[in-house]
Amino acid sequence: MSPLLIKISKDFATLWTTIDPIANVALFAGLTVSLTRGERHRTALKAVIYATIILVAAGTIGQVVLDAIGIRMHSLKVAGGVILFLFGVQMLFGKMDTKTKMSPEEGRDLAVFPMAVPSIAGPGAMMAVIVLTDNDVYTVPQRLQTGAVLIVVLFVTYLLLLFSDGILRVIGRQGASVLVRVMGLILCSLAVEIVLTALGVAPWAAGAPH
Repeated sequence: MSPLLIKISKDFATLWTTIDPIANVALFAGLTVSLTRGERHRTALKAVIYATIILVAAGTIGQVVLDAIGIRMHSLKVAGGVILFLFGVQMLFGKMDTKTKMSPEEGRDLAVFPMAVPSIAGPGAMMAVIVLTDNDVYTVPQRLQTGAVLIVVLFVTYLLLLFSDGILRVIGRQGASVLVRVMGLILCSLAVEIVLTALGVAPWAAGAPH
């Protein structure tokens, strides 16, 4: 497999698991049960647009802000890997089920909270975007490619939100729970790789065979 395809695959897996569209489907279905079809569609669109703005901003200026306050990217990768690992563990052992119990603040737009933040554009997703667009490691075309993968994941998330009721009827909440746990295992593996690579102790970083 070419390096480009490997990076695209890793980007997609990391962004998909941190944004976690399946868990968002269950949350969205629960929060919008009393809304009309049109209101649900508008809420889904606004939530994804807000989340896109937040995540693109994180990837564009996140590292600049960190550099300004003296945080090195290697330190961020280790911290980010640990955070993503803990996030994956929560998904794996079902701690993310509390996500479906969140409710919007009174008088607030649920497209903003809790859908856009912290559900779609949560701390894990923002950390992942910053790590995957490291200015010191990736070229501008590679960062743009990561941005394209992000847009694809967010677009798929939007489509899943639109059909959230039908999806849950097909796979059921238990099926959604199983998928979330599988994604948690994948995220834990990717997080370990991020940390080992940042520390320079990963076998492939040292030139050893896979």
